Amino acid sequence: MDNFLKRYLKGDYAIWMVYFALALISIVEMFSASSQFVPKEGIMTKILQHAIHLGFGFVLLVIVHMVDSKTIKLCGYLGLTLSFCLLIYTSFKGLTADDGAARWLELGGRQFQPSEIAKLSLIIVVADWIDRAQNPEFQRKYFGWLALAICITCGLIMTENLSTAVILFAVVLLMMFIGSISIKRIMIFMGIIIGTVILIFLSVKFVPQEQFAEEYMQQQSGIYGKYLHTFKRVYVWDKRISEFAKKSDSNTQKFIITDDNRQIQHSQIAIAKGGIIGVMPGNSVQRNRLPEASNDFIFAIIVEELGMIGGIVVIFLYLVLLFRSGKIAYKSDTVYPAILVTGLSLMIVIQAFIHIGVAVGLGPVTGQPLPLISRGGTSILVNSIYFGVILGISRTQNNQQEKLTANQDISNNEEANNENSAQQIVEQL
Repeated sequence: MDNFLKRYLKGDYAIWMVYFALALISIVEMFSASSQFVPKEGIMTKILQHAIHLGFGFVLLVIVHMVDSKTIKLCGYLGLTLSFCLLIYTSFKGLTADDGAARWLELGGRQFQPSEIAKLSLIIVVADWIDRAQNPEFQRKYFGWLALAICITCGLIMTENLSTAVILFAVVLLMMFIGSISIKRIMIFMGIIIGTVILIFLSVKFVPQEQFAEEYMQQQSGIYGKYLHTFKRVYVWDKRISEFAKKSDSNTQKFIITDDNRQIQHSQIAIAKGGIIGVMPGNSVQRNRLPEASNDFIFAIIVEELGMIGGIVVIFLYLVLLFRSGKIAYKSDTVYPAILVTGLSLMIVIQAFIHIGVAVGLGPVTGQPLPLISRGGTSILVNSIYFGVILGISRTQNNQQEKLTANQDISNNEEANNENSAQQIVEQL
């Protein structure tokens, strides 16, 4: 078994352990959180589907971590081009969520989110561009093209999933900052984007929702109808942010459960009931009252069943991933792998902490899953690819170190043999 692991599972062993630990927690907690599906499909059906997704994710991880960086780079550019087309198509023909957002496409009876592919592809492309942009002349000429690619990708994602677009944009900016891109260019770019988003939200204040609703009912087809649908999403974002910002401190109001705050209230009840050691797996009560217990609020179920200790363990696992990825980036000889590892690990960890923050009431509801733990086929598969790329870069570093050590040993042996030969000659003389 040890030989099998050493032969096929290469790279940073700590990151391998983080991956397996998150997958194990996912299976255990999905068994509890999936009780909401009993009337329709049954728990075992959902658990089996989830296990299959994790299995395929592991296969993808093993394959990807054996792929060289040039192939990863090529796949990034192809994936980004494909993502543009899929995101546009999803906007018009995608399957919609309860809040009206079109986020999924259906292929062969299976649903997947093109935004997940876009996130991965953009991070790969940005890492390659930052590597090339170490040449100031290249940076000056092509920064505009990179900014355009980021705007198109984040803009297409933002129309249906604001939080995902914001996280991706933040990660890309951090990558550019770490990659020593001109601070002036970064600040101008960031200012333009933030200013545009603020103008969009301010427009909500000048267009009454009733007036918009009347126009939307009259024009729901075609490109103009799609534009109106996108603008309709702004009201959803504004409502969520406003509700979070206007939380009442009144003892008579803040514990009242309504349709608008049902998820966050039951999430906080689950966390409060968990205590130090939790109620143990399978004994959650709030799983039956949280509409998104297996997805957007699974951290609350983890804390309810495994207690504060379980919650800290989950947070610790993501921090280990970030720390070990930083170590891999530090050891990289070139810019591209260092920035790529940094971007992928930041994407996983920031998304995880936002999910946790929402569950404990530190932010508005965003709909972000907990990476590798929440239910969701596309998310699990793409996050497994994240781990695969990170481990692939670590594997390459280890191989280079082994070759360097082997060459050093050969050199030392040759020197020792030469010294012995010289000593023998002197003794003979």
